[in-house]
Amino acid sequence: MSGPTLAPRLPELSFFFPAHDEEANLEPLVIEAIAALPSLADRFEIIAVDDGSKDGTAAIADRLAAEHPGIVRAVHHPANLGYGAALRSGFRASRYAHVAFTDGDRQFRVADLGRLVERMAAPDRPDVVVGFRIRRADPFIRTAYARAYKLANRVWFGLRVRDVDCACKLFRREALVGVRVESGGAFFSAELLIKLRAGGRSIAEVGVPHYPRTAGSQTGARVSVVWRAVKDFWSLRLRLWANRPRAMRRGEPILDPGGG
Repeated sequence: MSGPTLAPRLPELSFFFPAHDEEANLEPLVIEAIAALPSLADRFEIIAVDDGSKDGTAAIADRLAAEHPGIVRAVHHPANLGYGAALRSGFRASRYAHVAFTDGDRQFRVADLGRLVERMAAPDRPDVVVGFRIRRADPFIRTAYARAYKLANRVWFGLRVRDVDCACKLFRREALVGVRVESGGAFFSAELLIKLRAGGRSIAEVGVPHYPRTAGSQTGARVSVVWRAVKDFWSLRLRLWANRPRAMRRGEPILDPGGG
């Protein structure tokens, strides 16, 4: 009779999260990550990306980096550049062979990244594992936007992913090499997945729990955020029609050109 099967572990993992005015969530999230990540990876790093916060987020991130040297790092934007720009900074700051992110609002649990790690360890060895929210804990307007957005990405790009913007994703670093993304806003995740799939990378999905936000305020449903995503969506669609190879080369590299 065989013994219990050990949960898969990664040799190394870079975990990052974007944070804009998340002073109430940042320290609990870092503490949670420090507790959860040792069960997921032999070596890990935690990167907090402060996207031009006006509250105490930046100072808290710097303090945590000083208190946990070699584990926690802080990246700062001097102004609020947008969600996609914060994700790009997180990817570029990452150093390890696997890269994962969640949002800074604590609507996902770091331990649930284990579901993605387990899926990545399956025999088909997907390049990317994206979560889908089993039961979305968001206001109706955000859920309505998400359903329309999912349908639009399926119709216009053939992107058959259940939850495009689920902020719980895991990547093999090698799959990100050479990939460029132009959007700096909310369309970033969709553009990244569209270009990864077009480049032949394999994408798998796994369900993850989603929790209500308990502190801070949401920005995803703001008109300015939605409008920017709509513009980026149609810019990519038109460019792919006009010249697909050129469209795939547009944008900034996901990984640091000097390190990655």
